Amino acid sequence: MSVLPHSHVSPLSSSSSAFFNQNTFSGVRTQIVSVSSKKAGVCKCVAASPAEQTAYKTKVSRNGNIAKLQAGYLFPEIGRRKAAHMLKYPDAQVISLGIGDTTEPIPEVITSAMAKRALGLSTVEGYSGYGAEQGEKQLRAQLASTFYTNLGIEEDDIFVSDGAKSDISRLQVLFGSNVTMAVQDPSYPAYVDSSVIIGQTGQYQKDIEKFANIEYMKCTPENDFFPDLSKVSRTDIIFFCSPNNPTGSAASREQLIQLVKFAKDNGSIIVYDSAYAMYVSGDTPKSIFEIPGAKEVAIETASFSKYAGFTGVRLGWTVVPKELKYSDGFPVAKDFNRIVCTGFNGASNIAQAGGLACLSPEGLEAMHEVVGFYKENTKIIVDTFTSLGFKVYGGIHAPYVWVHFPGQSSWDVFSEILEKTHVVTTPGSGFGPAGEGFVRVSAFGHRDNVLEACRRFKELYK
Repeated sequence: MSVLPHSHVSPLSSSSSAFFNQNTFSGVRTQIVSVSSKKAGVCKCVAASPAEQTAYKTKVSRNGNIAKLQAGYLFPEIGRRKAAHMLKYPDAQVISLGIGDTTEPIPEVITSAMAKRALGLSTVEGYSGYGAEQGEKQLRAQLASTFYTNLGIEEDDIFVSDGAKSDISRLQVLFGSNVTMAVQDPSYPAYVDSSVIIGQTGQYQKDIEKFANIEYMKCTPENDFFPDLSKVSRTDIIFFCSPNNPTGSAASREQLIQLVKFAKDNGSIIVYDSAYAMYVSGDTPKSIFEIPGAKEVAIETASFSKYAGFTGVRLGWTVVPKELKYSDGFPVAKDFNRIVCTGFNGASNIAQAGGLACLSPEGLEAMHEVVGFYKENTKIIVDTFTSLGFKVYGGIHAPYVWVHFPGQSSWDVFSEILEKTHVVTTPGSGFGPAGEGFVRVSAFGHRDNVLEACRRFKELYK
């Protein structure tokens, strides 16, 4: 039977008549509308559901904190605009240098280890079910010895996870809604959005484009992308990413010494996002724990995503030193362990096999080659915009180039570049109000695509 709204029935002639009956089909209440016509000699039956007019609603209230969020999460919104552009220009070769997703194949030394573990699961000897929520002991030990040699970080300080982004939200659950939070401005959107969702913030203030109760630490070229801590109010938690996403800047050793002292003087906890540490060169610190005293005030999150191409595999880790304690002396790591055990069954055993392979001598060499490839892409992009007269930042210790378009809206620049070059970038304002007037260009891309995108940039801005 056709299900049509009642209004779709053809108008009745003056000699027509109609009768109505109600029935239920498969639990759906419907109206049976029988229309007879002497002229046509036919009877039509259509069903109209009242649910089409008034949708059923539960009595459960929406989470008011989520309702505070202004728009969709930044990167899905960029994906939506990219998709709309591709519908508009179906024959265009769209190049994505926007979302920081890796593009190069995972080195075979790593995938072969995952394949071996996966095949082993089909044997009695190789099968394993639930593992330790904190991660496999061997992997945790290898992470400690590879990235934290002589820094006093031990395997039981490390929690293996399905990625740094997931751990950021777990840390927010750990801290709860009653803490205050500071964040670099601009910064990775997950810090602010997760703070809003957990209930740490007030309402969004449209006039200044900030959420109430968040301390935005302005990081711009004028202060070398490091906040003036003398102007930063005390907060419980300080989110700090270095090398920074999106600006590509990395804090110096002297700057991190200031940050750790600031946290100690205020009794704060630093959440240090080191997702791009392997891109760092020279004496610039790769870990917050290189700074004396940091173990008493800092947590560090990290990931294999941008080193080994694990954005889809999902494997990361978080370091919570045993020296880090709450105001009552209780170890933070014990509470984080409880969060992990309650809401997580541990990272995939196949992914963890890949992680171990990453940390082998061959795996480390392969990861450095991947990182080197993206750094070469970065240099190509930096050189392109520099040659066109733009002020360009980042691109040395991170795979991101931060390009300044003074006096222009970031979203307008994003739209112009997309419309005229078919290249996707990321508007700087999506990372915070201090990002207005900037665009982030990602170096994650195939070499041919990066070269072609740069050719198009030169055509647009020559």
